[in-house]
Amino acid sequence: MVREFAPRVCFPFVGRELGGSHVSSLGLIKSLDARRYKPVVVLQHLDGSVYEFFRDNGVEAKAAPATPALARGSPIGAVRLAELFATAPRLSRYLREGDFSIVHCNDGRTSATWALAAKLSGAKVLWHNRGNPNALGLRLAAPLLADAVVSVSAFASPRPGLISAASKNTVVFSPFDVHMTEDREQARQSLLKELGRDARTTIIGYFGALVARKRPVLFVDAIAEIRARAPATPVLGLMFGEPRDGFDTAVKARAVERGVEDAIRLMGFRTPGSRWIAACDMLLSPGVGEPLGRTLVEAMLVGTPIVATDSGGNPEAVRNLKTGVLAPPEDAAALADAALLLLSDRRLAADISRNAAADARIRFGVDRHVEAITRLYDALLSPTRSRRAAGPEPHETDSTATAGRT
Repeated sequence: MVREFAPRVCFPFVGRELGGSHVSSLGLIKSLDARRYKPVVVLQHLDGSVYEFFRDNGVEAKAAPATPALARGSPIGAVRLAELFATAPRLSRYLREGDFSIVHCNDGRTSATWALAAKLSGAKVLWHNRGNPNALGLRLAAPLLADAVVSVSAFASPRPGLISAASKNTVVFSPFDVHMTEDREQARQSLLKELGRDARTTIIGYFGALVARKRPVLFVDAIAEIRARAPATPVLGLMFGEPRDGFDTAVKARAVERGVEDAIRLMGFRTPGSRWIAACDMLLSPGVGEPLGRTLVEAMLVGTPIVATDSGGNPEAVRNLKTGVLAPPEDAAALADAALLLLSDRRLAADISRNAAADARIRFGVDRHVEAITRLYDALLSPTRSRRAAGPEPHETDSTATAGRT
């Protein structure tokens, strides 16, 4: 369906910190059929890493009207809530004057800032949940303000209840460049040279911000357990990501406590993530309650074997012993056993990696994501409002239960 004038879709973002929501949104924004929908990126700040990310990827961003600053990961207090209510009429006027038909909110802070304004303007609200299914906004605001909810996994979807957005929800996996390729051996050799280590070293990577949910200290414990079980194997645990909330200090302290300070390196945030994942012999993801980790899918695509916890959206991305190995959450010994299974059976690791790459190319492509979101847009603007026209993400029967900076 090609309209004479393509409806405008507002993609607002707040804050300056780059995260997975921006990376995922970019794939949609650049791939939407402009004859059907015209995406417009609107930023709270025309500086910082978010602005630079869109600019460097060829996406023009417009300045939003002034809105309250919301701290990432912090609850919205009464004062900020009052400020958001006071801002809504101004944002609503901006949306009406901009002739926006849909406002696509891609994270919690953006939804808190723009959803009410979009409702007041008459635009349809698409609430894209990439995070905690128990988030207050998703539980209490989305049922009232969202015309449709998209969740990145079944785990991330709103729970049914008396007040719930579950009936408005569709699961759509985030988009990835399924054609990405990396020379793993070249990347590995380059990393070993940087580290001053020889080819016998086994590199196990942690990717993501150092935050409680991702269990960075548990990663250290898992490396210690691997060392204890296979002392002849020179293992190096590399942690790629921004330290937050003092977790860099906690990681260093636990490494000393477990006697593996020589086996843990904090590498900071690096890009492109796919190259650094490819340089590792294994991705070990100890986090719990992850909606659907981007790094898991990127590892699948570049051929790096995966060990992850059987928690959150992980089982929707990784099928145990088929496309990776899942271990019980909060169990360093189980993570170590899973890692050693792959390290000791190279054929199994190769088969799993090959299966994972094929599976990821089928399920996580940009085209598939854009098609699903476009159907949702169509349904939102259709007089019949058949949201179900978009359809849910198909799941394998044994897989239904997200490097980045998030």
